Amino acid sequence: MKMRVWKAVASTVAFTGVDVLVTTLLYVHSHSGKDIIQDLKNFNVFNSMLDVWGACLYRSCLLLGAAIGVAKNSTYGPRRLKASRTFITLVCLLVGIYALVKLLLYSEVRKTIKDPWFWSLFAWTYLSLVATFCLWQLLSSVTSSREELGVNSESRADAEETCDSSSATAQEKREEASGATIHKLLSYTKPDALFLGIATFFLLIAALGETFLPYYTGLAIDGIVIQKSMDQFSTAVVIMSLLAIGSSFAAGIRGGVFTLIFARLNIRLRNCLFKSLVAQETSFFDENRTGDIISRLTSDTTIVSDLVSQNINIFLRNVVKATGVIVFMFSLSWQLSLVTFMGFPIIMLVSDLYGKYYKKLSKEVQNALAKANNTAEETISAMKTVRSFASEDMEANVYWEKLQQVYKLNKKEALAYTYYVWSSGSVGSVYSGLMQGVGAAEKVFEFIDRKPTMVNNGTLAPDHVDGKVEFRNVTFSYATRSATQVLQNVSFTLYPGKVTALVGPSGSGKSSCVNILENFYPLQDGQVLLDGQPINMYDHKYLHSVISLVSQEPVLFARSIAENISYGLTSVSFESVVQAAQKANAHGFITELQDGYNTEAGEKGAQLSGGQKQRVAIARALIRTPPILILDEATSALDAESEHAIQQAIYGDLKNHTVLVIAHRLSTVEKAHNIIVLDKGRVVQQGMHKELMEEGGLYSKLVQRQILGLETGTGDVCQLETSLAAAGRDLLKPPGGLDEEFKV
Repeated sequence: MKMRVWKAVASTVAFTGVDVLVTTLLYVHSHSGKDIIQDLKNFNVFNSMLDVWGACLYRSCLLLGAAIGVAKNSTYGPRRLKASRTFITLVCLLVGIYALVKLLLYSEVRKTIKDPWFWSLFAWTYLSLVATFCLWQLLSSVTSSREELGVNSESRADAEETCDSSSATAQEKREEASGATIHKLLSYTKPDALFLGIATFFLLIAALGETFLPYYTGLAIDGIVIQKSMDQFSTAVVIMSLLAIGSSFAAGIRGGVFTLIFARLNIRLRNCLFKSLVAQETSFFDENRTGDIISRLTSDTTIVSDLVSQNINIFLRNVVKATGVIVFMFSLSWQLSLVTFMGFPIIMLVSDLYGKYYKKLSKEVQNALAKANNTAEETISAMKTVRSFASEDMEANVYWEKLQQVYKLNKKEALAYTYYVWSSGSVGSVYSGLMQGVGAAEKVFEFIDRKPTMVNNGTLAPDHVDGKVEFRNVTFSYATRSATQVLQNVSFTLYPGKVTALVGPSGSGKSSCVNILENFYPLQDGQVLLDGQPINMYDHKYLHSVISLVSQEPVLFARSIAENISYGLTSVSFESVVQAAQKANAHGFITELQDGYNTEAGEKGAQLSGGQKQRVAIARALIRTPPILILDEATSALDAESEHAIQQAIYGDLKNHTVLVIAHRLSTVEKAHNIIVLDKGRVVQQGMHKELMEEGGLYSKLVQRQILGLETGTGDVCQLETSLAAAGRDLLKPPGGLDEEFKV
């Protein structure tokens, strides 16, 4: 057993002895020599301190038992003490409250208490209660290390206790996180310190006015009813009027300024969250659903700013009013005041327990709401697909089920709030609201504080790029599917002024090569070099200014077509936009639109056809005159004429371009200077179209399937024919089970 365990046990035992000794001496002297037996026989709660002495023995026994338990078992004992922290807190609070009761009872018998021994015992009781709680905490913190348990200890009891320890540690971390979250929330209001000062000043005025208003109301009533003095009545009414007008005016300014402060907080939180989100690595968006992220960005930030603003406002106002009320109450009757505030320690304990539970519920509500939002976002963004399968009712039911989960948690919140208000009064609304805001804020700050696992911190930005790209023994897998290697030891080279085509069955790794070249994901092994330098050494903005990508399903923004073509460029002339559109064979259809280049593309380009979107996306790439151009099935939605025009524009000026093409169409691939064939993440063939056809192998099979109209991308042709035949039979089967007629 470590020395620190013995120190904690020895300190506890020593204090227990001191506590009993001091309490006994003070108790005996406060009774002017009465012995304990006589006091026990003639016990009177109004003039005997025997019960306070008994409370000392009770807490000393608890503390001594805890010390013995830790001394006997330094592994399980501290964990059990940690689990019973609420119990010892309640004991200390009840003993403290009872000491106040004794003070009130003594004051009823003796109007003035001048006995120094009584006051010494009263003060010592509270000091010993604080010490008891601290020593309990000390004993519960002296957990054994792994070495004390034994490195090879694998018993079931050890495992269970280890789990308990982990849970306790996690609970402590959650408590620390709550405090840190509140502190962080308040730190976000630092830029508004001046506004906060103004709001606090007017809050003080308003709260003081509301505090003194009932007092002068009473004076006015006394003046006219009891004193029958018009002067006293008039003076009180004038002061009442000034207080009412002043507090109303100050309350209005206070409310307006607080609203402004937390509107600014909301904007600041959203801005910080959005900045953090767009800086995350690409795999982050693979792992987190769009609906969840949008829910944090909209719903959670609003909840945080609204609840925090409302509850801080209420809290500060109530603190000021409570201070004034307490002064009045103690000036009138300190006994009644003690009775009033006697239950506050219990309320604070209940608030602490309730706050933890309410915060947990709040986080569950926000997570459930995020899932519901994700369903709504997914359904609305894919409305054409939903409608084509007549699944509107099904999606509505799914959304309804998700909302029901939110409703169930809301019912729990409402029930918990009801019980809590019954026990504590007005403190509940402030504390529960604050905990709800903390629950929402934790997820927001989790995203804000998240550091990207892949940092784009390259600094290379040369004046000129030749455009030579080398894949050297590249091995790669996605974080969401880390067990599956998408690329295995892949090596090939893209040369300036040349068109290189990547072909292969679906899932062979073609698009993954594009993702790696764009530096979207980190490699497991190998290197991708641009002009002899690893791509991660290049500055992020520079790299994507020399590489342009046109994907199979390009995303356009809800802006004008001209703005979509010039997207990402700080300054570009309209003539350059038109020239890029002409190269992409898009100028013709754009000029036929109602507003020409100023026509809105709609959300994700919904106002344009698939082919039109692809041509705008190609124009967006060509306007940059990039040294490296990547076309990932970029012409799959185009007719032959448009595809030919674009090929002429791209292939006609290869002097300053390195072109990588991914396509299934033979017409797109056969003109390439080099064709790289991928299969199951490996390079299986490489060469020109004619060479590969003569060589045979996978490329030849892919071309033959396309010529025969049986292109599948993967799988066996015979299997495809069998599947098509089976599907045809199912389609031709008549309703009502009339197979036999067709067989005949």
